[in-house]
Amino acid sequence: MEQRISLVTLGVSDVARSRAFYEALGWRGQEVEETVFFQAGGLALVLWGRDKLARDCGLTDGPAEGFGGIALAHNVRSDAEVDDLLATAERAGATVTKPAVTNAIGFYSGAFVDPDGHAWEIAHNPGFTLAADGSLTLPDFGAA
Repeated sequence: MEQRISLVTLGVSDVARSRAFYEALGWRGQEVEETVFFQAGGLALVLWGRDKLARDCGLTDGPAEGFGGIALAHNVRSDAEVDDLLATAERAGATVTKPAVTNAIGFYSGAFVDPDGHAWEIAHNPGFTLAADGSLTLPDFGAA
């Protein structure tokens, strides 16, 4: 298996509501057969009915409450951008679950959940280089 992710699909309870939320953040999507696709750098973020996604994965849909064990992250170029994006997300209908602070290892981040409870971290980590197109290059963490 090649080391890459092509699509991240979020199971949502209301595709139209979720599309409106992400578009309020400035994203632009395309809808095909009740599925919304957003180009996100070198991968795609997809919104699809939670029940349909569960069935497609051979799973039974369960309660959507609580932490699902995954967080998406969006790195930005400055601390001010973290604050701005958290405020934009809140105005769009997100719940800020962690106001932005500088953590113990020195980067600035906060977090929110979208209307379906999907967790997002917004971070400015000067050690993670962002290219002009927003793609991230990890630093060399050294020999383990």
